Amino acid sequence: MQIPVQVTFRDMPVSDEIELACRKEAEKLERYHPRITGCHVVVAQPHRHHRKGNLFQVRVEVVLPGGEVAVNREPPEHRQGAVIELAIREAFDTVRRRIEDVLRRRRGAVKVHETPAHGRIARTFPLEGYGFLTTAEGRELYFHRNSVLGDAFERLEVGDEVAYHEESGENGPQASSVSPVGRHSHLL
Repeated sequence: MQIPVQVTFRDMPVSDEIELACRKEAEKLERYHPRITGCHVVVAQPHRHHRKGNLFQVRVEVVLPGGEVAVNREPPEHRQGAVIELAIREAFDTVRRRIEDVLRRRRGAVKVHETPAHGRIARTFPLEGYGFLTTAEGRELYFHRNSVLGDAFERLEVGDEVAYHEESGENGPQASSVSPVGRHSHLL
């Protein structure tokens, strides 16, 4: 780490043991991102519950090149006798997961969902249970009644706009996951 770990205590006495635990957890983060430029940890004991035990809050802010990751670990009120070491470990585990998410996004390893293409119903054959739609490029694609989402096959009419995904079928390209779009599609 380029800047030493800063540990701040609020509403509680300074503890060398807690500070050491925070520093050890911060050092572990360098395994996941070697260029961490700074880390600030705030340990607080805002409430002193005599019946429920002491509840601790831990805030961790990690500065990375091009951004920052911050986590507030707020204890649930129903947890009794919370242990400060557990609160610190949970906060740093969350920070670690968020750092891994940042790295995945930078590498482009995040799954991107393809947006469905749009077309119009060209013709349907209700008795046979299939139809054809016209794509934006002017091609015709076959679709089966089972491909139409929400049991809306019977309500499809020529000219209705639909969203679809194209896939390879036995006899060439076909439309799958066909769903009506437009102002009345929420009624289907």
